[in-house]
Amino acid sequence: MKVCSLLTTLGLAATLSVAALAQAAGKPEIKLGYVDGWADSVATTEVAAAIIREKLGYDVKLVPVSAGIMWSGVARGDLDASLSAWLPVTHSEYYKKFKKQVVLVGTVEADAKIGLVVPDYVKAKTVADLKTEKTAFDGVITGIDAGAGVMDKAQKAIVAYDLGYKLLPSSGAGMAVALDRAVRAKKDIVVTGWQPHWMFGKYKLRFLSDPKGVFGASENVQVMINPKLETKAKPVVNFLSKFQWKPGQIATVMVAIQDGVKPAVAAKKWVADNDAQVNGWVGK
Repeated sequence: MKVCSLLTTLGLAATLSVAALAQAAGKPEIKLGYVDGWADSVATTEVAAAIIREKLGYDVKLVPVSAGIMWSGVARGDLDASLSAWLPVTHSEYYKKFKKQVVLVGTVEADAKIGLVVPDYVKAKTVADLKTEKTAFDGVITGIDAGAGVMDKAQKAIVAYDLGYKLLPSSGAGMAVALDRAVRAKKDIVVTGWQPHWMFGKYKLRFLSDPKGVFGASENVQVMINPKLETKAKPVVNFLSKFQWKPGQIATVMVAIQDGVKPAVAAKKWVADNDAQVNGWVGK
């Protein structure tokens, strides 16, 4: 048997054993929703899942969804929790709609940010500058998923600053590919971006200043749960309320994943390398 096949088999066996042990102990499966294609959402959710499995003994199912489905899924109880609620600005409309059906229990990442991002070599410094530099950018802002909060704010910025630009929907991965191509060719490009994100570690980028405050100030990435999770799996809620990245920590996981390491493998390594911190979160 080849080494890679053996590792895959062993990994599958380990996953099955966790599920079997959880079932034998009468512990329910925990469903975590995350936004597929958002580097921070993937990294955070994979680490949380690894901790819930390894330290708390619950089986975990990861469910990739859009931001809107993530919120409605937690509200309905189709998902038990998500660690990707961007507030107070990015997901403000979702929060207004579902705040009576979800509970915010913790902050995973403080001082996060959304906005329009450009390579450091471009001339534009502010969102307003895009109007006079329209030819350089071909009148296009490269976006991500159409339903994402940063896309809503970008569309509002186009109107607020009277830019006359077209907002081009894509995906997190699609935006990153377009950015990479532009940077390699030293071509001007403006994308919808957020921090934390691995692209800030790979390229020299900056946010365009936003004098009108369309994109808001700093954001907090929060944990939201369905209220029933309190009785379904109280230890999981206790952990989720304490899970918070220290500055720069999430970057190590995101970069590893971007470099080709499987998300689950990168998460397990981070958990193993930060055992004392993790034990503090789970009360061990």
